[in-house]
Amino acid sequence: MTVSAPGGFTDALLATGPAPDRAKGLALYGWLVGSWELEALYHLEDGTTRPSRGEVHAAWALEGRAVQDVWIVPARGWHGTVPPAWGAFYGTTLRIYDPCIDAWHILWADPVRQLYRRMIGRAHGRDIVQDGTDETGAAVRWCFTAITPGSFHWRAERSPDHGATWLPVVDYDARRLAA
Repeated sequence: MTVSAPGGFTDALLATGPAPDRAKGLALYGWLVGSWELEALYHLEDGTTRPSRGEVHAAWALEGRAVQDVWIVPARGWHGTVPPAWGAFYGTTLRIYDPCIDAWHILWADPVRQLYRRMIGRAHGRDIVQDGTDETGAAVRWCFTAITPGSFHWRAERSPDHGATWLPVVDYDARRLAA
């Protein structure tokens, strides 16, 4: 059977807004929909930092039951300081709200570096915290803080000692681009 429609894949993937039956729970990440520019600061193991720039594009997906985004670092066309190899990526996050647990399943895929994360995202006051583990089994958390309609801060941290201490990996300051 062949299914063909104008827009095909894009029309099947993208949605115009949140699914009405889950709109309240979906609001946690709804503000992310749109395009953003990033100022990045990578925290290197030797204690130094390295800047870069990036971009994020997010949209409602899967009949409005998810938010999908694309994160690109360094930003396309940016020729500034190149971050260390582990800091360059071009990946996507699928954020799926689960009303049974009142939380989000976070699925990150970076085919450039072959990195994958599965996390759970929840509100923590006015912030959003996503918890998971990395490929070594170390605890990781990704936090959205200082969220406003036009900006947010995002930080990745890693804990090699099961949460006793947290080491910064990268900080992003994001600014919304005009529609």
